[in-house]
Amino acid sequence: MPTPLSLSDFDYELPVELIAQTPAATRTASRLLHVDAAAGLHDSQFARLTQRLKPNDLLVFNDTRVIQARLMGQKATGGKVEVLIERITATHEALAHVKASKSPGPGSALRLADAVDVTVLGRADDLFILRFDAPVLDVLEQYGTLPLPPYIDHPPEAQDLQRYQTVYAKEPGAVAAPTAGLHFDEAMFEQLEQLGVQRTFVTLHVGAGTFQPVRDGDLAKHVMHAEWYTVPDSTVQAIARARALGGRVIAVGTTSVRALESAAKLDPSMTQPQSGDTRLFIQPGFEYKVVDAMITNFHLPQSTLLMLVSAFIGLDTMKRAYQHAIRERYRFFSYGDAMFLERTTSK
Repeated sequence: MPTPLSLSDFDYELPVELIAQTPAATRTASRLLHVDAAAGLHDSQFARLTQRLKPNDLLVFNDTRVIQARLMGQKATGGKVEVLIERITATHEALAHVKASKSPGPGSALRLADAVDVTVLGRADDLFILRFDAPVLDVLEQYGTLPLPPYIDHPPEAQDLQRYQTVYAKEPGAVAAPTAGLHFDEAMFEQLEQLGVQRTFVTLHVGAGTFQPVRDGDLAKHVMHAEWYTVPDSTVQAIARARALGGRVIAVGTTSVRALESAAKLDPSMTQPQSGDTRLFIQPGFEYKVVDAMITNFHLPQSTLLMLVSAFIGLDTMKRAYQHAIRERYRFFSYGDAMFLERTTSK
């Protein structure tokens, strides 16, 4: 019987200078590490992605749109408060992370951006339930700031408003970008169309929990943060067509993976659209039902996303790939380089 994996199996040392602080000059200018089914590692460029694809392959993108989710303000007592919206639950309500010297209790009043009144309705685990006096999305659009990842050391700039958003972003609700999609531009889409590669979309609103490390060494005790997703009927049909034509289902990003595999848990035959909350925790031993290949960025040590990748290509292959990427000075995390992963049959 195999030894259970622990958190330390997913740790690695990353030189801080390899954490990309700004995007590449153009979206497709990043490097691409191809990890093939035989565990071979091949250095390439993202602009050459079409060399890895075939006619009738299906790329599945996450069309969530990053909202300007961070707001600054004060409590009625005058104390400073920072609010990071995690999820919009109704037109005037949201779940949020709240930083303050003392946590505000139910009924507390907050004044955000010196313009918006907010009432704390209560708690939902570690999140606060907030009621706004105006539509939440309108407030964020006017007063919010872009919630760049914690490892990016500069405040949001004009470039970030464009580049920390995919060119196909449509459905507002994410507080972190589906970063594998940041590498695609319209010229790339034209190349894919000429090649006969199909594309379709799911939606998964990425939460701030995507940056949280797993805190318990016993992975069995980890509880995933919930994220809302939908796999529409058009995507279900596109998957069926690709399968019938011998094409592969290629998820662009781990968020697309989680949406597809969450839907397959409810409907293994993938014949019906699905939507709802998912807490799917993918780790080695997980049996993928839908995804044949994956495009993804490099992920944080000890993160659930690194575990998801390890479940896809195998733990040893993941370690070799990351060691190679560090040795070859790839750029890591949200604004970093990408990998093209082909699924292994043995984990």
